[in-house]
Amino acid sequence: MSGYPIVLSQDQFLHRDKLTYPFEERGLQFGDGVYEVIRIYEGKYYLLQEHVDRLYRSVEAIRIDMPYSKEKFTELLHELLEKNDMKADGKVYLQVTRGSALRDHPFPTDTVPNIYAYASDQARNLDFLTNGVSALITKDIRWESCYIKSLNLLPNVLAKQEARENGCFEALLEKAGVITECSSSNAYLVKDGKIYTYPATNRILHGCVRMRVEQFAKDLNIPFIEEAFTVEDIDTADEVFLSSSTAEVMPIISVDGKQVNDGKPGPITRKLQAAYEEDANIVDKKISVS
Repeated sequence: MSGYPIVLSQDQFLHRDKLTYPFEERGLQFGDGVYEVIRIYEGKYYLLQEHVDRLYRSVEAIRIDMPYSKEKFTELLHELLEKNDMKADGKVYLQVTRGSALRDHPFPTDTVPNIYAYASDQARNLDFLTNGVSALITKDIRWESCYIKSLNLLPNVLAKQEARENGCFEALLEKAGVITECSSSNAYLVKDGKIYTYPATNRILHGCVRMRVEQFAKDLNIPFIEEAFTVEDIDTADEVFLSSSTAEVMPIISVDGKQVNDGKPGPITRKLQAAYEEDANIVDKKISVS
């Protein structure tokens, strides 16, 4: 579990070994809940407000009433890091479910949402960020409401496992010949100096880093086009990359065993990585490109 002993449970802070819920818990039995993963650099949150805002959009979408305001919940998340005296690079995982009740499909009445969050260390993967990663293409078999950061992740898990079993970092998800996103990240293609990515519809998760990538592109005068690219487009792409809270801006240098362009991270990806490091105030352990 967590590398840090103190866990946020509801609005209390407990030792992780004391965290318990009844076995009839709707997140466990129905996947009836949502989650977030928030990146931390040197003990400080990155894009915290964006993650909290998305969490509240997700709980609203599945009709869970959060017992705390955004402001109160944000304070609790800051206190979680303080209680653990966290100073390292890492992440916070947080989860909200409809609560504990006798197992029945309709919403139970008079239940309190189960909320918990915990912190763990996670260093930047400078090798992958510097040299790039491989990916494969697999079918997108997820539901139609991917904008909700739901606990129902079995299709994503199967896609990620397929990637790992084939020596790849990530799986690009394909639906009707176009790439929607990845198993746990957003996907982008660069062609003729322009960035293409699937539109921010219900079909994809609206990544917090994705929103930052769009802003970086605007600041750098790089066209950011919300237009789906196809499987065939990858064959002639100048660059392909992905983004997520834990992967940051990650170059993809091969897809299905075929090299992307010259098989090296491209100049636009590098510019976005530099913008990310500046935005996240990363001073040490930065990407070094000779």
